[in-house]
Amino acid sequence: MIGTLISGRFRLEERIGTGGMSTVYRAFDETLERSVAIKILHADISEDADQLERFRREARAAARLAHPHVVTVIDAGEDDGHPYIVFEHVDGETLKERIRREGPLPVQDAVAYAIEIGRALQAAHDERIVHRDVKPQNVLIDGEGRAKVTDFGIARNLDGEGLTAAGRVLGTTDYVSPEQALGEAVTEQSDVYSLGICLYEMLVGEVPFKAETQVAVAMKHVKEPLPDVQERRPDISAALASVVEQSTAKETANRHASMHELVHDLEQALAIEAARSGHSTGEATTVLRALKGDTADFVPLRLRRPRRVLVISLLALAAAIGTGVALVNRTEQGTTGGATPRKSAGFVAVPLDSRGAGDYDPPSSGGDGEEHGRSVASVIDGNRGTVWDTEDYSRGGGFPPDKKGVGIYVRARAAVAARRLDLVNSIPGWTGEVYAANGVPEALEGWTKVGGPAPVGETDQIPLDTAGESYTHYLIWITQLPGEGQAGISELSLLR
Repeated sequence: MIGTLISGRFRLEERIGTGGMSTVYRAFDETLERSVAIKILHADISEDADQLERFRREARAAARLAHPHVVTVIDAGEDDGHPYIVFEHVDGETLKERIRREGPLPVQDAVAYAIEIGRALQAAHDERIVHRDVKPQNVLIDGEGRAKVTDFGIARNLDGEGLTAAGRVLGTTDYVSPEQALGEAVTEQSDVYSLGICLYEMLVGEVPFKAETQVAVAMKHVKEPLPDVQERRPDISAALASVVEQSTAKETANRHASMHELVHDLEQALAIEAARSGHSTGEATTVLRALKGDTADFVPLRLRRPRRVLVISLLALAAAIGTGVALVNRTEQGTTGGATPRKSAGFVAVPLDSRGAGDYDPPSSGGDGEEHGRSVASVIDGNRGTVWDTEDYSRGGGFPPDKKGVGIYVRARAAVAARRLDLVNSIPGWTGEVYAANGVPEALEGWTKVGGPAPVGETDQIPLDTAGESYTHYLIWITQLPGEGQAGISELSLLR
């Protein structure tokens, strides 16, 4: 088909890839005079109604995503019985090709690629689209060094039924999630798992599981523990190893609840890796100056050296918050708050995500969605002089009749069956309950009650009973306020 003019506009110049369903060509757009990539469905498949719909759905799904790390759809149509999709032409190589060429990637490159892929998938998830085939073969690295996700051919809209028959596995089994391998419901957490496997491959240079058949590989994802990434790549930080471990957890309850959570943890890990390697070069001065300017000043730098700029930007953020070394140590090891020593009479403090605290004031409980959210990190910063407090409800004599309470939650670095919650309170005398969940449910009914109700003094210890279940998130839910009409917490700690 080389030389063929498609729809009187796109002249095919070179075949650049082929698969079971379609062939991809580099083509010249004679209308806009630019190179494009055009994917043409194989003739023998175009008569299959399901395959044709899947092909068209790829165009629709990708067209809904306007994101710098998603390959852009330009056009779609049919010419002489040949359905096609036109994409932007990415002049580069796939991530898989780079891994094959270089072996294990530099740690910072691997994490930065994972962040970019994660951001693209988060954009898809925000549109209720799950990719379902996340793998290095479906990530293009352009000439500027940016990762771009492509091939939404088996994507599924979470709001509707997919075309996959029950029990049928779609996707490459080297990266398939356990639930997808078992033919169970696929959610955004399935993409989280697949991206975690991609990150493992970038760091190690090969996929974690191998077998003689694809089915055998899929079953290893279901049954076998992931090989320890830090044993295979000893130079990575414990924080990064923890991210790989959590993102590839077999049980969804132990996995990152969303792509947003995974990207957040990857950004922290990248800051740690950059600080450990000492890559704060003289170029940082230029980048920091650009960050203080407007967006237009920053974008050209981001496009020229995306890897370097992302690393230095995160370092700049660490420096702005406090001393870089202190932030790195606290982030990598996790904070345990300041309400209790690290060990206490048979208890051990649970490491908490130093950026995983959040306020909780859901509309379903009469709230407005925000309760002094900017100061939530104060409860786990180890400084009893900093405080998170509720809004002042003294004028109404306490909570309004339609308001059930307000709260603050913390996130453990790994799911845990916590046994006690310790508090130091700047404004004591309130009554509260403790709830647990994996993730942050939109309504209080989505949490599991594990402690209280209990009135609290200046310092207090609330026993918890999770019935042996492990959770990542623990919520302090304040149900009654003291006479001041306000509650305040200086520090809290979870213990197991």
